[in-house]
Amino acid sequence: MHTSSLGGWIFLLGYLLTGAASALHALLTKPDPRSALSWIALCGFVPYGGALLYWLFGINRVRRHHNPVQPRAAPNAALADTSRYPDRLAAQVRVGDALTRRALERGNAIEPLQNGELAFPRMLEAICGAAESVWLATYIFQTDKVGLAFVDALATAARRGVSVKVLVDGVGEWYDWPHVVPILRRAGVRAERFLPPQLFPPNLSLNCRNHRKILIIDGAVAFIGGMNLGGREVGGGTGRRMTDIHFALRGPVVGQLADTFAADWEFAAGQVLPQPPVQQAAGGSVCRVITGGPDQDVDKLLLILVSALANAERRVQIMTPYFIPPLELVAALEAASLRGVDVSIVLPRQSNLRYIDWATQHWIPALVARGVRVHLQQPPFSHAKLIVVDGAYAHIGSVNVDTRSLRLNFEIAVEVYDSAFCGALSAFIAEREQTVAPLQQSAQSARLLPRIRNALCWLVSPYL
Repeated sequence: MHTSSLGGWIFLLGYLLTGAASALHALLTKPDPRSALSWIALCGFVPYGGALLYWLFGINRVRRHHNPVQPRAAPNAALADTSRYPDRLAAQVRVGDALTRRALERGNAIEPLQNGELAFPRMLEAICGAAESVWLATYIFQTDKVGLAFVDALATAARRGVSVKVLVDGVGEWYDWPHVVPILRRAGVRAERFLPPQLFPPNLSLNCRNHRKILIIDGAVAFIGGMNLGGREVGGGTGRRMTDIHFALRGPVVGQLADTFAADWEFAAGQVLPQPPVQQAAGGSVCRVITGGPDQDVDKLLLILVSALANAERRVQIMTPYFIPPLELVAALEAASLRGVDVSIVLPRQSNLRYIDWATQHWIPALVARGVRVHLQQPPFSHAKLIVVDGAYAHIGSVNVDTRSLRLNFEIAVEVYDSAFCGALSAFIAEREQTVAPLQQSAQSARLLPRIRNALCWLVSPYL
């Protein structure tokens, strides 16, 4: 047999084996038949390339060897005391009990911090005042002037004996150069990457990213929200580029945030962290942590949001920087609007990712046609992530209303039962709604080429 013929047979055999193995994996693991069929076709018709793309972007589950979060209290503890929330929210509480296995925690204080000018000084002050521990997780940690201020504060805390742990997403670290993890390590800070892309040992789960932003000081105060660490979160010489909102939390719910960080740290670093003591009451908010991710937590955030929309009676307000909702959430939004709930979605007119905007534009006409109010804010780009239902129930945290956040990323949210706090968030969103009129159905007709562009971006939106 000629060498060329032998090479051809080897190429064909390799193509058949890799394609068949990848197609079989897609068949057995994909929950959506359309997704499974698309991947099977790609693996079958694109030699080697289809299988490579599947292993890079199609495998979207992460296995942990144990339950990543152990509840601190019985899962039905919240139901024993209905004074914690209005009776009409009891069904939502039951959904959270069943999905999260965490108890509602009363006695929490939540303080909103708008933009980096307010949030970053408070976070740095907390790090500088830490006596025992600083636990920090973030998606993007820039090495600009702002980011280096955090590096200095963390290094100073480590030098005075504070246990400092920093967790940076393995993909998010590539958004900036030089990378922050080596800088932190040289400064004496224990820093680890969450699922870093690597060939040996192989880890090519590019779609599974830790998008959580958590800072916990001494197990007593926590900061969460949408802000990454870097200069783009503050105004510059050329004007503000983006707006955002973070939250400082005190009270028993900080323990649930600490549990989440500890589970992620153990997964990434192989080290078990001590559980901080339960905190005393600090305010009047009733809260619970909700984690989502491509592991045991898959679809929990989505199901809780769908439930909240189904239970809404008067008003739903959503503010998000990226809006590419799964079909289940689209149906829930439309159904709420059709039964008379005032559904309002506040989006940036132009985000920092144009292809996301184009994919979003594919969804907007159908929602507007069902009576959903869509407001497009003028620049600067709003990166805030807020959901408020009936002015009595809210979600704060790192979650965008898109498929990536709800099914592919590791995310964290805090659900809040507090009419005063939720009413203030509702008023905050309403102010933004009033700055621009909602889109009209007639305004959503577009020329053919933009519609094709939008549809193509929507088609690949789960991987954007």
